[in-house]
Amino acid sequence: MRIAYFDCIAGASGDMILGALLDAGLSETALLEGLAALQLNEFSLRSRRVLKNGLSAIKVDVLTPDKVPARTLPEIESIVTESSLPLDIKEQAVSIFRRLGEVEANIHGTTLERVHLHELGGVDTIVDVVGALVGLEALGIEKIYASPLPMGRGFVNGAHGPIPLPAPATLALLKEVPVVGVDQEVELVTPTGAVLLSSLAASFGPMPAMSLTAVGYGAGGRDLPIPNVLRLLLGNQATPQDAVTETLMMLETNVDDLNPEIYDYVITRLFEAGSLDVFLSPIQMKKNRPATLLRVLCRPDDAEALISILFTETSTLGVRQQVVTRLCLGRTIHTVNTPYGPVRVKVARWGETKAKAAPEYDDCRRLAEANRVPLREVYRAAEQAAEEIKGTAR
Repeated sequence: MRIAYFDCIAGASGDMILGALLDAGLSETALLEGLAALQLNEFSLRSRRVLKNGLSAIKVDVLTPDKVPARTLPEIESIVTESSLPLDIKEQAVSIFRRLGEVEANIHGTTLERVHLHELGGVDTIVDVVGALVGLEALGIEKIYASPLPMGRGFVNGAHGPIPLPAPATLALLKEVPVVGVDQEVELVTPTGAVLLSSLAASFGPMPAMSLTAVGYGAGGRDLPIPNVLRLLLGNQATPQDAVTETLMMLETNVDDLNPEIYDYVITRLFEAGSLDVFLSPIQMKKNRPATLLRVLCRPDDAEALISILFTETSTLGVRQQVVTRLCLGRTIHTVNTPYGPVRVKVARWGETKAKAAPEYDDCRRLAEANRVPLREVYRAAEQAAEEIKGTAR
């Protein structure tokens, strides 16, 4: 599977995405031919190579006349639907513009049909959105991932006056997307960049495993203390075809003064509150104090509640958190018959012929106690019975 990873070093905007696609191998001819399907004569495209803090990148500018009216959502949808773009790109573009329209309508307190999109409805935004979709399809990208998005501060001038950063539309579009504040008094993620990545990315987090084939850099307009670029990595996914990539949170804390008997209670509470895994590791801290590293793996929505448990039930004064990626095989549950009784078995498959099975501990323990036999014998019987279903289970 051909995948793309957008590494948002200094943020994301529509023109940075286009520049990264061109630098990673997209033909400018293919991009222009795709945009020509819109039948818009109000723009021209200019791309050039620039240096950002010593990094070579492609800067794309969408040039438009000074007076181009802001369009309503129905007008934009009409341009897309009446174009000669492929059907799948039409559907994706309409869905993206509708998200933009819903956000703007909510911010300005008007209806979806009446809202004028101003910054979001300009010709350059139409070109950025459609151009990104055209470019991804031309490069054969089947799945998209992205890094957490950096959020700057300050103000930017909008159609109604100064707007605080991050822009309200950007924030509304990035709900449930990992973001991080940075010490930059400038807009780093535009609404167009936000809607493209939040609509197209399967997940946000560290770079997924891949066999790297190309790298591209798209440049922003400003000069910043850091390279003002968006980096695009293209490659072939180097994971089992049936594995699902999940974006999770890892919480961890060092504890050196907790009664060891309390850990069992803490772990129980963490699992009850939604943690996917909890594990302890012995560590040596400053002044040679022995301590315990407590780690909690969870879904982002559960992190706040789990952090509260760590602060409430342990002596820790601080919890670290980071976004992590997990590759997870799908699994099915089956019941097998053994000489000691029925046992549930988890079966995971990948590829056409590979499979593995794991008996449920609670079932095996219950049967071992009821039959007064060693637990390992029940496990062995369940594993033998599972061999018969591994070849057919899905």
